[in-house]
Amino acid sequence: MSKISLKINVVLLIAIFLLIACATVPITGRKTINLIPVETINSLSFQQYSDFISTNKTITGTDQAAMVKRVGRRIQHAVEQYFASNNMSSQLQGYAWEFNLVEDSAINAWCMPGGKVVVYTGILPVTRDETGLAVVMGHEIAHAVANHGNERMSQGLLVQMGGMALDKALENKPEETRGLAMLAFGVGANVGVLLPYSRLHESEADHMGLIFMAIAGYDPSKAPEFWERMSAGGKGAPPEILSTHPSDETRIKNLRERLPEAMEYYRQARKK
Repeated sequence: MSKISLKINVVLLIAIFLLIACATVPITGRKTINLIPVETINSLSFQQYSDFISTNKTITGTDQAAMVKRVGRRIQHAVEQYFASNNMSSQLQGYAWEFNLVEDSAINAWCMPGGKVVVYTGILPVTRDETGLAVVMGHEIAHAVANHGNERMSQGLLVQMGGMALDKALENKPEETRGLAMLAFGVGANVGVLLPYSRLHESEADHMGLIFMAIAGYDPSKAPEFWERMSAGGKGAPPEILSTHPSDETRIKNLRERLPEAMEYYRQARKK
């Protein structure tokens, strides 16, 4: 196969993927690519979650554990309410929501595709109260319902395809030339595509989480305060351009700018 034919085939294949796998992120309206079947993603997620729960200590029967489940259910209902009102409920098909508190000193929480949520005990001193916890859980649940995991995997597949095409196109070049070209491609893909998209995902989850917590009846104006506490407890971070997360200053600034929209949802929720 000639180099030109290879390039045309790759372009056509990517174009087909883009056409059949294009989706829209709730709230933000951003167009995204999801190449992996949702059933596959959820199956992998549920298995990993089961393995994690079986090898870690889940806290039950405490006020903190009850709070995690209470906040989780309220955010879940807010998500379902938003999706139903926007004719998107089908996107939540296959979700099997769970909310667990796990004993771990790490300041962390996460939500796997399909609605499996874990909060580490180490983050509770930073969240301080139920509203602070809603900031965290709204953000993590937003990652899942925005299909960020699927998008990252899809991006990886497309980058891999591009690398294979480049390597094929350079097959007759000296080995040193090929090595330098592939190295440049790898760095460019990582810094130019994957890391910025990861930062975009974080900002998008901040935005969506703000709306979800507001619909759930939690005051979104408390979100910047939580991230200020997170920032104060930080121990340094890499430059934003090389980070998977926005800088603390950028995150807090963006949240404050989105507060008027979120407060409108909050006012409507308080009327019910």
